[in-house]
Amino acid sequence: PALDLTMRVSGRLCQQDNTRNYYYKIHDVIAYVSHYMTLEPGDVITMGTPVIGFPVKPGDVMVATVEGIGTITNPVVAAADMPGFCR
Repeated sequence: PALDLTMRVSGRLCQQDNTRNYYYKIHDVIAYVSHYMTLEPGDVITMGTPVIGFPVKPGDVMVATVEGIGTITNPVVAAADMPGFCR
């Protein structure tokens, strides 16, 4: 199905599209990736994105929504603030 996708950064809409416009179809990407590795529940396949057009900084909140599937919210932190970060 064709699904609407949005990305907001701290409430500001920065990306909006639909899966029907993807260059690579999702089922083809899943088939390709699963040929080389076993996919497990919870695995994420990133497919790239256009440039947002402004810098994302610590303190921002990124909210990605896929129509009919759900929304994920992630705070932006500095790399040095990430658990397990080594210098």
